[in-house]
Amino acid sequence: MSEGSERQERERRLGEWMRAAQDGDSAAYDRLLREVLPELRAFVGARLRDASASEDVVQNVLFSIHRARHTFQPGRPFGPWMRAIARNAVIDAQRARSIRLKRELPLEQDVDLPDPREATDPNAPLPAYLQRALEALPAAQREAVELIHLRELSVAEAAERVGIRPGALKVRAHRGYKALRALLGGAP
Repeated sequence: MSEGSERQERERRLGEWMRAAQDGDSAAYDRLLREVLPELRAFVGARLRDASASEDVVQNVLFSIHRARHTFQPGRPFGPWMRAIARNAVIDAQRARSIRLKRELPLEQDVDLPDPREATDPNAPLPAYLQRALEALPAAQREAVELIHLRELSVAEAAERVGIRPGALKVRAHRGYKALRALLGGAP
């Protein structure tokens, strides 16, 4: 049997197993997942290179296949449908990793933090760069950030002091934190 006909036969078999799985055949579903697992591991591993992250993404793909199995159209090839799910999961993982890396400080920009065992003065002045960034915020956002983060009031207490609903104060604070991150470039 040629490589092309073997691939077609495999696609036919996978499609049959998926159709049977859609009809409730758990044995066919188990065979399907066991058959595609090595391919998924190779597909994801080639794109992520981190073994533990790859395995997490593979598990997410298997879960996504399970949740989306009703969308598989019998008569269509199974492989492209599965790889589209895997590709989306890889993209999501890469996006999440990129966001995490942007939030972390690079080693060369490490900041000296005070010893947590030493008492800090809550009335001590802020570093100049942080004070300038706070002053650049719109007044409502600055007030929300100062009340919650600097004065350490609860959201409910801060909202009561400002005279707005707690949810609205959370939105203001979130927007303020986001603007501060942008102004500070993720680090001072």
